[in-house]
Parts: sequence; C-alpha cells; structure tokens
Amino acid sequence: MRLVDLTIKDFSDQVDSSSPAPGGGSVSALSSNLGVSLSRMMANLSFGKKKYEALDEAIKEEFKSRFEKLGNIRDEFLNLIDEDTKSFNEVMKAFKLPKETEEEKKIRKEAIQQATIKSTQVPLKTAKLSLEALRLMEYFIEYGNQNAITDLGVGSLLVYSGLEGAILNVKVNLLGIDDQELVNNMNKECQDILEEGKKINDNILNQVHERLK
Repeated sequence: MRLVDLTIKDFSDQVDSSSPAPGGGSVSALSSNLGVSLSRMMANLSFGKKKYEALDEAIKEEFKSRFEKLGNIRDEFLNLIDEDTKSFNEVMKAFKLPKETEEEKKIRKEAIQQATIKSTQVPLKTAKLSLEALRLMEYFIEYGNQNAITDLGVGSLLVYSGLEGAILNVKVNLLGIDDQELVNNMNKECQDILEEGKKINDNILNQVHERLK
C-alpha cells in the first residue's frame, strides 16, 4: 500500500515509529501538498464572487491558469511522498550488499553512490516544485478572496516548510556523495531555491498580517 493511501492517523503512526522511513523527505512533500491545497481552497472560494467577477478578464485568466498549474503541482507532491521513501529504501538496500571480496566492495560502493544521488534528486524536486508553487500562490494575495487570506498565509508557511525541509534532506544526502562537482552544484542550487522561497514566503506573510490589522 502506498503511503498516500493510508489514513492520516496511520501515516502519522508510521512517522512516529522506530522506522527511519517515511521521514523528513516524505513529510516535506506532504507539507507542500497541504499548503498548495489551502491556496487552491482560497482560489476556489474566489470564483463566482462579485469582487472576482468584476476583475479584468486578463487578471481572471491569469488567476485560473495559476490555479490549474497548482493543481498539477499538488498531484506531483502526492507522488513525491512515496518516491522519497522509496529512494531512501534503495540506499538502505545498497548498504546491505555483500562486501567480502574487492569486487563486491566495488559493486557495493557504486550502488551506494548511485542510490544516494537518486535520494538527493527526489527532495530536490520537492524543493523546486515548492518554489514554483510559492511563485504561483503569490498572485492570489491581491486578487483572491480576502475572507480566506489567512488560509493563503498558512498555505505559504506549509509550502515553505516543505521547501526548506526538502533542502535539508538534499544536503544530508550530499554528504555521502563523492562527486564534488555535483555536490557543489547542488548546494548552490539549494541555496538559490532557499533564498527565493524565503523572500516570497515573507512577502506573502507580511501582506497577510497587514490585511489583518
């Protein structure tokens, strides 16, 4: 059974166990999924309302386009919840390979490297999608239903948490990779994602707080 098919309680119980997976990577993907869901809820509560219908047609088209794109990203996050745990399990599987002979040691080391690289790619995708989601969500501040502005704020918090959580998982896996050029490039990419994501999240939250005065 996939993790996403579990009840909320069962998923929570699996995280709250002695098993290392599902762990931070899967939970980060779930966090971003829930954050996007909240932002889309705000959008759903905007459609058909007088203030929304009075907007310029170009604005409404952009609003709808972002809403639809966020729906696709939301589905991707659901896949990444399970993909992250699968990639972790592949790393554990590689570590269990035999290492009695020099040939076995060589095969094992290469398998560990490849599995570890894969285990960085999954959370990196979560981080990239989270940043894309934040970029799309930012538009809703001005044109979305202001009665649901706090839902957008909570959504932004959750997506940014998913973003930074995913990056933490990338970084810890990079510690086990020998290819220094790859490590340096991914660290730089992570830093860029983190900085832009924080900027957007701060902007959304500042505007939400401003509207609550």
